[in-house]
Amino acid sequence: MEIAENAALVVVDVMKGFEEPDFWGPRNNPEADENIASLIDVWQATGRPVVFVRHDSTNPDSPLRPGHPGNGLKEYVEQRRGKGTAAELFVTKTVNSAFYGTPDLDAWFRAEGISQFVVAGIQTNMCAETTARMGGNLGYEVFFALDATYTFDLEGPFGWRRTADELAQASAVTLHGGGFATVVTTKDLVTAVA
Repeated sequence: MEIAENAALVVVDVMKGFEEPDFWGPRNNPEADENIASLIDVWQATGRPVVFVRHDSTNPDSPLRPGHPGNGLKEYVEQRRGKGTAAELFVTKTVNSAFYGTPDLDAWFRAEGISQFVVAGIQTNMCAETTARMGGNLGYEVFFALDATYTFDLEGPFGWRRTADELAQASAVTLHGGGFATVVTTKDLVTAVA
């Protein structure tokens, strides 16, 4: 795996509001935050660009809504913002894809000459997956750091319920098998860029 010198790390919605289990329910991958922090650290240490994304929910009951403490980035992410030597971008959005946020992520990537990026963050099967899919559709080479993401159990149609692990596996299979992104581990990425 070759990671470009200017490959961006896109850190999706690593927000305090996801620490409210009464709202979200059971989650998977307790190591995700440590892996996300490791990726930010190695990206900044090697002079690669980092994009931080925040979801400003329009749902008045969401812990991610503006004005609620949960709308802030988790402390370990906030502490790392502005610490790298490379370009950094902060995107806010109200939908699943970071490509439909402000400022325009696609325009910024193109202006910076970035053709490759890595996705990490929350939730695996929601905003992280949607951002990776759109990136693939737009012609970027996308790597999806599966163990640097997490999600929650979810109920869908017909009373179907899937665990967070099942949903994460389905995302990985869809992204990788469908050609949207290459699904990798944090260790693979750290080894490739360090």
